Amino acid sequence: MAVQNSDEGRINVCEGDMIPGPKIREAAKLLLQVVDDPEMLAGLCTHCTPILRERLLQLSLTSGDFRIVNNAKETSTEAKSSVCKASPVIVEKPKLWSEESFSSSEEDEEPSSSRDCEELAVECDPAVSAPQNTHIGVCKPEIVQETVTTRAFKTEKENMQFAWANVALPSPGGKDDRNGAPSPRIGKEMKEVKDPGPLSREIREELRFHAVRRKKDFQCIEWVRGTRMNVAAGLELHTGVFSTVEQKRLVQLVEEFQEKGRNRLLRERTYSEPRKWMRGKGRVTIQFGCCYNYAVDKKRNPPGIIYDEMVDPLPDLLRKTIRRLVRWHVLPPTCVPDSCIINIYDEGDCIPPHIDHHDFVRPFCTLSLLSECNIVFGSELKIAGPGEFEGPLVVPLPVGSVLVLNGNGADVAKHAVPAVPTKRISITFRKMDPKKVPKGYVHPKDLENVAPFEVTGTVGHPR
Repeated sequence: MAVQNSDEGRINVCEGDMIPGPKIREAAKLLLQVVDDPEMLAGLCTHCTPILRERLLQLSLTSGDFRIVNNAKETSTEAKSSVCKASPVIVEKPKLWSEESFSSSEEDEEPSSSRDCEELAVECDPAVSAPQNTHIGVCKPEIVQETVTTRAFKTEKENMQFAWANVALPSPGGKDDRNGAPSPRIGKEMKEVKDPGPLSREIREELRFHAVRRKKDFQCIEWVRGTRMNVAAGLELHTGVFSTVEQKRLVQLVEEFQEKGRNRLLRERTYSEPRKWMRGKGRVTIQFGCCYNYAVDKKRNPPGIIYDEMVDPLPDLLRKTIRRLVRWHVLPPTCVPDSCIINIYDEGDCIPPHIDHHDFVRPFCTLSLLSECNIVFGSELKIAGPGEFEGPLVVPLPVGSVLVLNGNGADVAKHAVPAVPTKRISITFRKMDPKKVPKGYVHPKDLENVAPFEVTGTVGHPR
C-alpha cells in the first residue's frame, strides 16, 4: 500500500490497494497495546521494531481514514531522492493507553529515553505535514506514513483498563498504584512487579484478628461478705470482631427468625413475644439449642434449662459466629458455646438485675447489634424506677462489641440493662453444663475441636 499526500486527517492510498478488514483492524489494535513489551520485541532488531509498530498502526486504521487516489504509483526518482535527502524530523509517536502516565501533572513528566528518540527520528518529506490532532510515525521512505488520532487509543484504554487490575507499578511517590496504566517514566531499570492478587484468607484473618481491641482491666472495688474485692474481675470487652457486613447478616438472620416465630413456623418454646404490660417488660426472645426457663412456668418447671423441652437447633450462621469467637480468642476452646438466646429490644425495653443461671458454665458472652447501650454492674444494684437501674460500674456496649462475663464479673456482680433508647439486638452465647443438656439434644459436629487462631507475630499482636 503506497501513500501520497494526507489531508483532513486521512491517508491517501493507491487505487486497487487493499484496505484492512474489521477483524484485522481489531487484532492490530490489540497488538498495539503490547507492541513495546520487551517479550513482544524479543529477537527483533532496532530496524524491525519500528517497522512492526508502523505496520500495526497501518492495519488498525478504519476505512474512513483512507482516501484512494489513482496516481500514487507514479512517484519519480527525483521525488524519492528528495525524500531521502530531507533533514530528519522528530515526530511524536502515538501514545498507547498503556504508556500514559499515572500523574496528570506536567511537572511529573520526564523526557523519553534516548532510545525512544532515536526510534522517533525519521526521514520524511518536509512538504508532508501532519494535520492537527494527529500523530505521524514513519521509519523509512518505503514504509507507509500513517495518521492516527489519539482518541482511538483512549477508547482502547477505557475498554481494557481491567487488564492492569493485577499489576502493581511503583508510582512517583514510591507507592504501588494498581488503578491505572504503567507510566512511560518506567524504563528498563524499573521492572513491572506483578501483584500477588487478593490476600489469602489466612492473611486477611490474621490482619483482622490483630485489629481487634480487647479491654480486660475493668475495676469495681466493693466489700462483699466482709471481703474487699474487684467484682468486675473477669469482664472483657472485645471490639472489631465482626465487620459491619457481618453484623448486617446477623441482624437479617434475627429478623428472619422473628418473622418465622410470628408465623408459628418455629418450635413452641423457640420464640417468645409476651405482651408488654409495663415499661421494660415484654422483650422478644429467640432460643436455640436449649429451652431456658426464666421463672417457674405453668408446668411447674423451675428456672433453668428444661430437660424435656426442645427448641430449634443453632442456625448455620450462629455456629460460624461461635467458631469466630473461639478462633479469635474471645472465648476459650474449653468453653465452646452450644446454645444461645437472642433478645430483641424495642425502645424502653430492659433486663432487670440478675446473675446468669449456673446451668451454663463460665465464661459466656453477649454480642450487641443495631445500637449502643449501657450495662450496669455491681454486687447490689438499685432499681430507681421502671427500666432504670443504678450501680457502681457502667459499661457502654458499642455496636458490634462482644462482652465476656467470667469470674467475679459473672458470679459476684449482678448486671442489668437499663431501658434502651432505641431498638437493639443482643445475642448471648453460652455453653450448657453437660449434666443439664436436654433430652434429644444433638451436639453440632462443626463446633467440635475448634482451635484458636495461632498468633504468628509477623503482623502484630492482639491488643
